[in-house]
Amino acid sequence: MKKVLLVAALVAGVTAVHAQDTLKKIKDSGAITMGVRESSGLSYTIGDGKFVGYHIDVCERVVADLRKQLGGKLDIKYQPVTSANRIPLVVNGTVDLECGSTTNNAARQKDVAFAVTTYVEEVRIAVKANSGITGINQLNGKTIATTTGTTSVQTLRKHERAASVDFKEVYGKDHADSFLLLDSGRADAFVMDGSILAKNIATSKNPADFKIVGEVLAVEPIAIMMRKDDPAFKKAVDDSIKGMMKSGELAKIYDKWFMQPIPPTNTKIGLPLSGATKDAWANPNDKPAEDYVAKK
Repeated sequence: MKKVLLVAALVAGVTAVHAQDTLKKIKDSGAITMGVRESSGLSYTIGDGKFVGYHIDVCERVVADLRKQLGGKLDIKYQPVTSANRIPLVVNGTVDLECGSTTNNAARQKDVAFAVTTYVEEVRIAVKANSGITGINQLNGKTIATTTGTTSVQTLRKHERAASVDFKEVYGKDHADSFLLLDSGRADAFVMDGSILAKNIATSKNPADFKIVGEVLAVEPIAIMMRKDDPAFKKAVDDSIKGMMKSGELAKIYDKWFMQPIPPTNTKIGLPLSGATKDAWANPNDKPAEDYVAKK
């Protein structure tokens, strides 16, 4: 038993040391790995290994500040992640900064750390424009799409107005796949973060064929994710983001990706900066969704 306890203690010690070495790791290797999404509202690909979006710009500016802090070369490696594997890839050290569209919640904080909130998301419902669906009550007997590894359908089921609503769930492997389920008619609705819905609609072949309807199902803080127990690295990331908030740079990045034409179709998403996001920038914090909702 003593031997088992000793081994466990040694493993824990190795893990802690590893977690606290991110700045050293990226300085020694001359590279930092960003976890990026292929079809998120805040991080997506336009092909040929090129990733763009609000959180991509934010993370690239964070890396620029890290480069100044550490001195020397610091290249960026882009690692595509999914809703299902993003947390394991951060925990095991494959990804240093996850720059997708991840909700900061209490359950996830047990495994990973989050930077200060950069976007406050509203979970919504997207449907075909001619579907006749206007809210939760019209979802009874319908098929609802969402993305594997996300919490959106659970959020829908917990909503008070969904108490007597019975629906079937189907899952896409990523957000583009989930949107395809709606587009192809295999699902009657797609429940997800509003920014993701708006981005996929804006970049679809026929944006007018879709609309976002109904009640706001949840309000969730979205943040850049990193490994736990690395206060020096977290401080460096947080300080960089807080600097962008204070200087107005974050507002410029937001305007670029939500209010101006975006690639590859040069279509505007058209999501004005919300009061909740403004408040998160004015009062930087890394509180989980449970705490945030409790205060609202």
